[in-house]
Amino acid sequence: MSITPLMPVYPRCGVRPVRGEHCHLIDEDGTRYLDFASGIAVNLLGHSHPGLIEAIQKQAETLMHVSNLYGSPQGEKLAQQLVDNTFADTVFFTNSGAEAVETAIKCVRAYYQNAGDAGDADRFEIITFANAFHGRTMATISASNQTKMHHGFSPLLDGFKYAEFDDLEAAKSLIGPKTAGFLVEPIQGEGGIRPASMEFMRGLRALADEHGLMLALDEVQCGVARTGTLYAYEQYGITPDIVATAKGLGGGFPLGACLATEDAARGMTFGTHGSTYGGNPLAMAAGSAVMDAVANEEFLASVREKGERIRTRLEQFIGNYPELFELVRGKGLMLGIKMKVESRPFFVHLRDNHQLLTVAAGDQTLRVIPPLVIGDEEIDEFFEKLSAGAASFQVTEAA
Repeated sequence: MSITPLMPVYPRCGVRPVRGEHCHLIDEDGTRYLDFASGIAVNLLGHSHPGLIEAIQKQAETLMHVSNLYGSPQGEKLAQQLVDNTFADTVFFTNSGAEAVETAIKCVRAYYQNAGDAGDADRFEIITFANAFHGRTMATISASNQTKMHHGFSPLLDGFKYAEFDDLEAAKSLIGPKTAGFLVEPIQGEGGIRPASMEFMRGLRALADEHGLMLALDEVQCGVARTGTLYAYEQYGITPDIVATAKGLGGGFPLGACLATEDAARGMTFGTHGSTYGGNPLAMAAGSAVMDAVANEEFLASVREKGERIRTRLEQFIGNYPELFELVRGKGLMLGIKMKVESRPFFVHLRDNHQLLTVAAGDQTLRVIPPLVIGDEEIDEFFEKLSAGAASFQVTEAA
């Protein structure tokens, strides 16, 4: 047998973590890595956070799973925390970001098709944006224009139209009688840490209001305090109809959610959606512990302060290597360094030679997405490793 026990859909590297300590990962051979990848923006409280561990342990000792056939005190608690701290009136819990986006897509369509006399069954098309990443399910790859994700999975799900990101006129030109709504990342993550402009996000809200459309945001990567507010939409001064969230919401435990206003959820009635594991007590305990830690102004202000400090230092740093780096962009502790060469070889170089974990992204971008609990010591260590990496990197490695 030539295939590996783990299906070979990931090009796994030689780093094999077995333990985490705060902002570091420890390999099975004892090598320590500074983790500025956070499990791709998931481990927002770092590794081995006492409050998160205590909540999970306590819940595991009492009840882990019962299904959604019964009342859920744990789910009600976390849902209320999210409702109290966001635009939302109601929440559906999932196990992942892709599931949360799937729920958002169903909400948009159901808003028209399951609304009885108030509905419009002809409306099913959703306008999405170039270079977006919404997940790896059939609906979420269909919602992206990235052909590399489509290969081998045709035919795609019908009902998506693609506009250029941050181009309001392009989005407006696609609106027609079958349009149901927009689906957009306020900050593209996989696409290269590309924040949408204020004009674009406010313009989408205005277009949605003018044409009676749903505005659904994918905040799977940029949500849950990552940008210095609990959700990024707050920084644009808009109120969405639907938000998909995940990653940091469980702090490392698999958890996602779809948040919606009462009106936006009007089509999601009994029997229209479900999940066996979604909203299980163990996940709810993890999510509540995360919200307890991050949903307060003191924590959010610290994210903004640390993000601005790192950004300022990065902007000064990249000037020393004009052949490598072009600019820094992002919000809070969701930062990207756009490079003048392919970012993946540099990301590998930092990992393998300087024990610094980052994440490569599209548009030749290196993602800097550390745990939100980093301190001065970790920030200084990051710049030491980044400087050593840039000094020892050969541009020919990226050719």
